[in-house]
Amino acid sequence: MAVWSEVAGEDPPPPLPPSEGGESSGALSTPAPTDADDGDKPPPRTSKPGRKRLFLTASVLLSFLIGLPLLLKSTEIHRSPLPSDAIAALSRRLHSNPPSFPCGLHAVFLSFGRAPLEASAANRIEREISTQLVDLPAASTAGNISVSVTVDSAGGCFSSGKAASYWRCGAVTTVDLVRGDEVFDELLHSALGGGGADGMRVYTVVFVDSDDGMGLSIVIGKHRHAWVVGKVDEGEVVSIIGKVFVKYFLNGGVEEGEAGIVKREFMPVGSDGNIVLSFSLLNADPSDWVYDWEFEKIGERMLIPVIEALRPIANINIESQVLYHTPKSSYSYYDDKLGGNVLSVGDIPFFVNSNEWHLDTSISATGRSKVLQFVVYIPSARECPLYLQLPDGELSKTNAFISPMWGGVIIWNPLGCSLNSKPHGALDKMSSQELMETIEIFIGQLRQLFGLKSSYHEQSMDGATKFITSPKGFAQWELDLLYRHHACSNLLSCLTTLESLSSLVQSLPRMIVMDEIGRQVELSLEAANLAQRNASIGISDSSAVSATRARALAEDAFFHPSVMSISYASIEHYFAIYMPFFAPVSLHVLLAVIKELKRYKVERGKYSAFLASQASTS
Repeated sequence: MAVWSEVAGEDPPPPLPPSEGGESSGALSTPAPTDADDGDKPPPRTSKPGRKRLFLTASVLLSFLIGLPLLLKSTEIHRSPLPSDAIAALSRRLHSNPPSFPCGLHAVFLSFGRAPLEASAANRIEREISTQLVDLPAASTAGNISVSVTVDSAGGCFSSGKAASYWRCGAVTTVDLVRGDEVFDELLHSALGGGGADGMRVYTVVFVDSDDGMGLSIVIGKHRHAWVVGKVDEGEVVSIIGKVFVKYFLNGGVEEGEAGIVKREFMPVGSDGNIVLSFSLLNADPSDWVYDWEFEKIGERMLIPVIEALRPIANINIESQVLYHTPKSSYSYYDDKLGGNVLSVGDIPFFVNSNEWHLDTSISATGRSKVLQFVVYIPSARECPLYLQLPDGELSKTNAFISPMWGGVIIWNPLGCSLNSKPHGALDKMSSQELMETIEIFIGQLRQLFGLKSSYHEQSMDGATKFITSPKGFAQWELDLLYRHHACSNLLSCLTTLESLSSLVQSLPRMIVMDEIGRQVELSLEAANLAQRNASIGISDSSAVSATRARALAEDAFFHPSVMSISYASIEHYFAIYMPFFAPVSLHVLLAVIKELKRYKVERGKYSAFLASQASTS
């Protein structure tokens, strides 16, 4: 830098030589310059100005210019490209054409004890049912409904032109009704081909013409069919078939105005598709009595079919524990008529004692898994027996209640409590029968948490309605309903997450986007597109699996550690970090170059003037 601040120290130019003519006599001599003239006119330069200082200064500036791209490259933020166009295309498809599942309704008429129906009856009844379905409210997840009719009578077996189910004519007759509903349910399942075919789901409603004097009865099976038994005319049968199909197979048995799975916007499933069912046995006061259970031996065996049935929408893990010294936090009062303590519905929100009930000890709940707590509460001797009173004043039959998105609680009064036996503090065990009854109540509570009814009581719909229970805890038509709803819900949730991630990346230019995030987004879009394709052809379980995976991948991309661990700043903040160092240095280098360039031009001008004067004198 010392070189840059030096002043050019060239020697003063030598005196001009005498004129070549040597004419000194008779000519006026040029007066010597005065001090004032020396101050106004710069001295002439007789040598060519050097360029060393100019090149040195320019090389410093050039080094800065060359290093600028390297600096920008070293501070460059890696941003994997996100398929924003594909996300926008998915949004347009889901909003313009929401996911819906086409399904089929197959009506079968068994009329062996009456005059045979004509072959044209199948096509006529098909048109009547199709006309009726237009006026019945169906779920938003229901797509196009194809109707087919089969008439199996003594005069022959006829099907309409759109028969969508493999009904084996003559495999089931009205005589099979006497074998019981469970047996008849399996016979229908076999006559319909076992229901194992892939593709669009077809629901069957069988009308059995029987004049047994019992009136009209409706039975909903545990597969994808129901049957109506009675003696009614054709128009009424068509009306009943349409109502059964829409009310149960499409809407899940939810009455108008009731809250059910169709009206729910959330489900007790983690965003990663995992659920942990935590079962806890709480001994309020171990000094009175201590109970244990064989949950691993009995409870888990009963829950395995439930886990397998719900696998397309959730990966379920089970845990169990026994806790002690767990009093409730709500108040109960003694009722002389009932001979026990009563807990009103208004005190239920304060029943769970979060300070004493250490339930959140799950080791399986990782990431964004959902934990559902199922608690068996054993009251102490001073509050036993403890009953749950309903708003209408009646006692709860199950003595249990649920808390949405949290779990369920069963108040279990020990047998010794009812017999007024003295507390002994010894270790007892719940009997196998008691534990099985408790697990059945828990399965009913799990059904409620998923938006279904805990159990279907006999309902009046043009006759008595009965339901065949499934060992899986969920009938096949109920699982189809859950699959359809979860597929639609997870697709919309996946889209919301992807749109939020795309908007976040676009709003933060300095945000790091790893290649793994871009890959997760691409896989999520592929799974979402696959779920849409499966939904369009009515495969609800495969669509639910793909939609769950699409949502889980979208959530993984949005909550990626590289996204959450870095605080991103604006471009102004980026310049504020580097400007205090680079601005002063760059400014001084630039000013030095400008100053040196001006000096070089002045010196070159002096030298040019000297050459011009030399040329004029010669």
